[in-house]
Amino acid sequence: MQRNGTAHPASLRDKPGKRNGAAKDYVLLTLGSLLIAVGVYFFKFPNHFSTGGVSGLSIIFNHYLPSVSQAAYMFVINQLLLVVGLILFGRGFGLRTVYCSLVMSGTVWVLEALAPMNAPLTSQPLLELLFAVTLPAIGSAVLFNIESSSGGTDIIAMVLRKFTSLNIGICLLAGDFCITLMALVAFGPETGLFSILGLMIKAVVVDLVLENIKVHKSFQIITSNPDAIVKFIVEELHRGATALHGEGAFTHLDKTVLLTVVNRMQAVKLRRFIRDADPSSFILITNTSEIIGKGFRGTI
Repeated sequence: MQRNGTAHPASLRDKPGKRNGAAKDYVLLTLGSLLIAVGVYFFKFPNHFSTGGVSGLSIIFNHYLPSVSQAAYMFVINQLLLVVGLILFGRGFGLRTVYCSLVMSGTVWVLEALAPMNAPLTSQPLLELLFAVTLPAIGSAVLFNIESSSGGTDIIAMVLRKFTSLNIGICLLAGDFCITLMALVAFGPETGLFSILGLMIKAVVVDLVLENIKVHKSFQIITSNPDAIVKFIVEELHRGATALHGEGAFTHLDKTVLLTVVNRMQAVKLRRFIRDADPSSFILITNTSEIIGKGFRGTI
């Protein structure tokens, strides 16, 4: 047990952990990109819902020049933006962004060939709007959580950040809103208003999903039997812990205060173990989403 410091068992598995982490990241990158592609192709394209981004531009361009498919527009615009990113940022341009953009654009193109959509899946536009917004929002949140994106208008944001002092978040929102207004002009007030509603829902859903993905459990454990608990945290959960000396205010007995942060599944295991190892312990469990330190993505 480490006193007044943090034990880092992750060092025992740094090398395999990096490989496993990279593989896990690419699984998540693929999953997030597929969610975006499915939401865009099956729900946004048939209903002409334009909530911004490259998919929104593709819908509008296809309306005025229908000889080129929406998937083709999306693929071409994404690749042009990738070229711009590579030219301006060189090696600093994210390989993950390139990967996600290719997976998403390629999936939409393949779906267009395998499952042509000539009309919406249902006669309920509000239901379809929810899927059109929620699936891509969840996919985007998964990508944002591992510090990636699907490219598209995010590349424009990267360019703006490089050459101006503009607030990128506001610029992106303004750009998406302009694209949504273009949809209102192109497809009429009903589709336009659905698109504006979708844009607002999208912002909320991304934030909610992202916050829930990032949530971990912070434990403060006041115990008289710290050794067994620390051993479980380090050897079974592969997490670190900090041990502080304390004293009971009423009994004046020596106590140890253990501080650790674990994910949700680990929190259930840790709580059960503590109850078995030291039933008289006192446990404070709180949610935390911003963690800076070794073993977490917020590492300095």
